Amino acid sequence: MNFGDAIKVCFTKYVGFEGRATRSEYWWWVLFIVLVSIALGALKLQMLSGVFSLGVLLPSLAVGARRLHDIGKSGWWLLIYLIPLVGWLVLLFFAVQPSQSGSNEYGAGQ
Repeated sequence: MNFGDAIKVCFTKYVGFEGRATRSEYWWWVLFIVLVSIALGALKLQMLSGVFSLGVLLPSLAVGARRLHDIGKSGWWLLIYLIPLVGWLVLLFFAVQPSQSGSNEYGAGQ
């Protein structure tokens, strides 16, 4: 999956917590958020930055849940993010794991 496809999929499935997301889909989405956030910050557009952050919150949670599904974990693991540092490290570890081959309880692999 390329950058454009990943962004399109994430906005299309913005409330789609079912199914699976590959590493490339997840990390392209993360790169998109980082690049736009840096650009808005550099242009000193705080109001637009806040609107952007709210606009990508739900799609980010959805792609995060789908990424966890891709490695066989429940989307509820996203709640561990609420534990400072430890939760973030656990989710980073999960995000870099390779996809489970074949089907799992969350659907077919891509």
